[in-house]
Amino acid sequence: MASRPLPGSTTLGLGHMPSPLQEERLSPDRWQAVYNFGRSTWRPGWVVRPTRADDVAALLEWARTHGWKVALRGAGRSYGDAALGNGHLLLDFTRMNRILEWDPDTGLLSVEPGVTVERIWRYTLEDGWWMPVVPGTMYPTMAGMLAVNVHGKNNWKAGTLGEHVRRVTLLTPRGQVRTLTPEDTPEEFRAVVGGLGVLGVILEVTLQMKRVHSGDLLVRAWATPDLRHTLEALDTHKDAWDYVVAWVDGLAGGKALGRGQIHVARYLEPGEDRAPARTLRAEHQDLPDNLFGIFPKSVLWRFMRLAMHRPGMRLVNLGKYLAARTLAHHKEYRQSLVAFNFLLDYIPHWERAYGAGGMMQYQIFVPKAHAQDVFREVLRVTQRQVPTYLAVVKRHRPDDFLLSHGVDGFSLALDFPVRPRRLPQLAGMLDYFNRLVLEAQGRFYFAKDASLTPQVALAFLGEGAVRRFLTLKDAWDPDGVLESALYRRIFAPLRERLGLNPHAHRG
Repeated sequence: MASRPLPGSTTLGLGHMPSPLQEERLSPDRWQAVYNFGRSTWRPGWVVRPTRADDVAALLEWARTHGWKVALRGAGRSYGDAALGNGHLLLDFTRMNRILEWDPDTGLLSVEPGVTVERIWRYTLEDGWWMPVVPGTMYPTMAGMLAVNVHGKNNWKAGTLGEHVRRVTLLTPRGQVRTLTPEDTPEEFRAVVGGLGVLGVILEVTLQMKRVHSGDLLVRAWATPDLRHTLEALDTHKDAWDYVVAWVDGLAGGKALGRGQIHVARYLEPGEDRAPARTLRAEHQDLPDNLFGIFPKSVLWRFMRLAMHRPGMRLVNLGKYLAARTLAHHKEYRQSLVAFNFLLDYIPHWERAYGAGGMMQYQIFVPKAHAQDVFREVLRVTQRQVPTYLAVVKRHRPDDFLLSHGVDGFSLALDFPVRPRRLPQLAGMLDYFNRLVLEAQGRFYFAKDASLTPQVALAFLGEGAVRRFLTLKDAWDPDGVLESALYRRIFAPLRERLGLNPHAHRG
């Protein structure tokens, strides 16, 4: 069937059929078990790594004409199943990682979908530009981050990454190339950003970078004795600092429930850094390979595994809190942009420390008026049932993206070890938390979701948003080619409930 361009779009020439998609090349060596970042779940599929836009168009056309499903994957840093497929084709975009255009005068950057945060800062920081929003690790790809519209430790002030994107070039499964901008195509733009990679394939992104005058941040840290003080500190300091975040001791109970450590940071003003040319260089930003200059961090996760149980992590959390109360209490210091923002990258493969079952991260977003009550109940229940070994709180603001997780309030992110024998208990506990969040008019984040049901997604997104999302999917992908495991789990079952054709995307 010939591809018909939509009004205002163009059709990409399919060119040649790439050799990896010739049917005789779909051999067992391309059939792989693909895991999520936490290694708690996996899906099989044929993994293909395109290198240019024509290859992607040909892959999608082949899948459409043969009745195959296609899932999209960047660096695979999602904690849930957003970057997993369902046994058909999985397109890995890590080879499409070119910097297409860079203007050091304006800070406008255009990149391919597989460009990572690390590649961006190494390319632009020496010119005095930093990404305006980054997640807690430097390894995700641009398209992957936009698919879930990532936030950072500066969400209250800077918003999500999508708020700084100036243009997205999208390829639909029928070969139509659409240019989306927040000014000219606002509804489509706000659906694609955060659209989970099932509306089309992002081929190019233009991002407005942030001017910085130093490679360092001014950081202040102090301990908080309980949850109330933790939330109050984040709220009080959100306007005066560029970044606010809190670590919480998830295993402390009683009056100490929710105790932790606050970190706030701000960019340095012109003149505050006496040697900006030095701090903006990559060698100043590079994380050390060794702990204390001696012990290689690449094997540290193996030793961390010895403490991955309730008594061990209770001791680790206690030690961290005591250090925060003494060594780092009301301490002010300078820290590189990379060191402050990418704490998750300090220890390579840290997620493997959770053991063979992997780990699950669960993040909830609750309006300010209800956050303290909900978070207190969540922490109490985890201590009785499945303990959380790492808990982080951030301050947030709402946004107008279609599948938004934003609220005027706080988020609580919890890491849980996945043990097969305790999976029913973990699932029941998270189901209870989901109900608490919905009652508080809270939201969820698909990049870290492995527990939501179609009913929960419909409740927090609203029927109008879900209907607009699925209607746009029908318009741009009427054959239902693009389908991740997350989409199949959450959104596909909602089609019939909303009166859309339930058979349109089955295959």
